[in-house]
Amino acid sequence: MKIRLLVLCLLMAVPAFAEAGAAPATLELNGAFLARMKAHPEPAIVNAARMDADWAMNVGPYSVMDKQDVPPSGSKHDYVSLAPYWWPNPDTKSGLPFVRKDGRVNPERYKVPDDREFNETRNAVYALALGYYLTGDAAYARRAVLLLRRWFLNPATRMNPNLNFAQAVPGVNTGRGTGLIDVREIPRLLDAITLLEGSPAMTKADEEGLRKWFTEYLKWLETSKNGQAEAAAKNNHGSWYDQQLVGIALFLGDKEVARQTAETAETKRIALQIKANGSEPLELARTKSFSYSVFNLDALMRLAQEADAVGVNLWSYRAPDGGSIRAALDYLAPFAEKKKEWKHEAINGVDANLLTEPLLLAAIHYKDADYLKLAEQFEKSPDVATRLLMAEAQEMLGGQGSGGAGQ
Repeated sequence: MKIRLLVLCLLMAVPAFAEAGAAPATLELNGAFLARMKAHPEPAIVNAARMDADWAMNVGPYSVMDKQDVPPSGSKHDYVSLAPYWWPNPDTKSGLPFVRKDGRVNPERYKVPDDREFNETRNAVYALALGYYLTGDAAYARRAVLLLRRWFLNPATRMNPNLNFAQAVPGVNTGRGTGLIDVREIPRLLDAITLLEGSPAMTKADEEGLRKWFTEYLKWLETSKNGQAEAAAKNNHGSWYDQQLVGIALFLGDKEVARQTAETAETKRIALQIKANGSEPLELARTKSFSYSVFNLDALMRLAQEADAVGVNLWSYRAPDGGSIRAALDYLAPFAEKKKEWKHEAINGVDANLLTEPLLLAAIHYKDADYLKLAEQFEKSPDVATRLLMAEAQEMLGGQGSGGAGQ
């Protein structure tokens, strides 16, 4: 069933401005749209949500205690990961110090499970929370809370709120600021927690425990050596740092920290990173130049979504030399459409599907049907979150897309 039908059903069933119960204070998905979807469910999206949630019922539960390695702190409660693009040194017997091969992942990274298990936990909790919210099936909420308790709350299994030993480089360091990008999707996890709050499965103690964990982690982000190093990063790492920090601050109700970070992003991120023609030189220097350009743009767009909540309009900000979020998207789109040939190094090619979510966000925030049409062309097997963004864009634009998505 095409998502286009969803738009028509929604428009006939409820005015776009109508509230269907209290809208959840989500960061990445429009809470008002979610509330309308809950009140007037569309079978294709509900079925997709149930399918994703059914998959998530069999994930984990995981814990940082699962790993064999013990970090330098002596506590397995501390998160550990290896830097992906660093390899044994061919010029030394010991292989130390490791050397960098940008874009080429050392499979040794996968032997330390914390990164994979955190992200599987995040994905599963998100799928379960959406499944619970859209279907009302309490079993999904119970499973989501079980996963959250094991990773964040239970004294025997919880992760300490730091990334001191993330993306370590053997022979060079025991962890570094760039490791924060391992958990860049934390705001999405926070959306899941928001959707679960008030469910019979999540107790007051759970809510307080999770907020305490993220309060401590936010303090670590702002004050630790690794956190400060990532805050100073000029490329996509800095963008994802801001997006993560602002999302957590909003979740915790600290609007002043969120506002200050969003305001400085105008010059510290957008003006620094994006040229007048929309190119992102710091990402073009990478061996996966197209995907990293999209990757940074994705971070900036998610940051712009969060900034809206504190009255900072990053969507419309234009640097003195002309750089902007929209310029970056318009620069990339013709290459994804194959109207232009990408001439920078791209060892993993030019994947148009990577632009689907940025295009949908642009369609919504710029009210531009051309972005929606491109997104409908590029998407492949969309997940529930992408389906929801597609439906929101089509509702906003009155079904002006091609109508070919989400079949």
